[in-house]
Amino acid sequence: MSTLTALVLGAFAAYVGAFIFGQVEGNFALLLMVATAITGFYWVAEKLFFLPQRRREATRLVAASQDRSKVLAQQGFAADASALEPARERLLRQPWWLDWTAGLFPVILAVFVLRSFLYEPFKIPSGSMIPTLRVGDLILVNKFHYGIRLPVFNTKVIANHEPQRGDVMVFRYPPQPSLDYIKRVIGVPGDEVAYLNKRLTVNGQEVPHTTLPDFFDSDSMRYTQHFGEVLNGKAYNTLNNEDRPAFVSGATDFAGRDQCNYSLEGVVCKVPAGHYFMMGDNRDNSLDSRYWGFVPESNIVGKAFFVWMNFSDLGRVGSFN
Repeated sequence: MSTLTALVLGAFAAYVGAFIFGQVEGNFALLLMVATAITGFYWVAEKLFFLPQRRREATRLVAASQDRSKVLAQQGFAADASALEPARERLLRQPWWLDWTAGLFPVILAVFVLRSFLYEPFKIPSGSMIPTLRVGDLILVNKFHYGIRLPVFNTKVIANHEPQRGDVMVFRYPPQPSLDYIKRVIGVPGDEVAYLNKRLTVNGQEVPHTTLPDFFDSDSMRYTQHFGEVLNGKAYNTLNNEDRPAFVSGATDFAGRDQCNYSLEGVVCKVPAGHYFMMGDNRDNSLDSRYWGFVPESNIVGKAFFVWMNFSDLGRVGSFN
């Protein structure tokens, strides 16, 4: 059993290493579920078979030692029992292959439940959500806000809130669902979203915006036009690059593109049922629904709500809109 376990652990460690260093494109949720299942199997086997077996062997050892002591006593000798307790402890001790499987199960199970149903951490890898979120922000995502979903399959089993305009949402990138994206919900099912001449309109109503002092991006070392918007009662800030044209260049042939009308001024889209229109707050540096289309409800991961760490700027820690 120890040899088989060593092979399983070795293969698992190799796969995790390849996944971390980007040599394979894996599914971390599936990886965690498999780890939970494997360690859970060992944990059950430990409780029902291996531990009782070790206890029986320890009991037999103690009984044999007592019998030997009685025989020696009848012969007028005193038995040395000093080695009995260390030998008993060695028999009861969990072997390494159970320590690395059954012993880790409670921790892995707790991580699996927390990550799958409650909160999941993410790291912001790009600047598409500047100024709301910065590169290097470590954020928390509420996994139950939009309903409880089965891990791996992402099927909703318990409904909760529906996504609202203005929410910052993590979702599976439609062209490549193994990737997680984060953008702001701009349009919900049935909405008509227009982004023309860099002004946002939802259902014929222009989203209120105010001009703010230019934003200095320390990464690009340049100033950018800075605006405040209020969508569905949620206030947040956006950026625009005045050197970039308004038209959308490079839009793909996505499902539902016939619901969008592209022009030199930008794009107007009617959001299909069961889908959402997403945009980054860094409007001219965001690959979003303008380019690859709508996000299906089944791709939703959760609602982002808190920056819990940024090692380059501890002042970033806190909630955001």
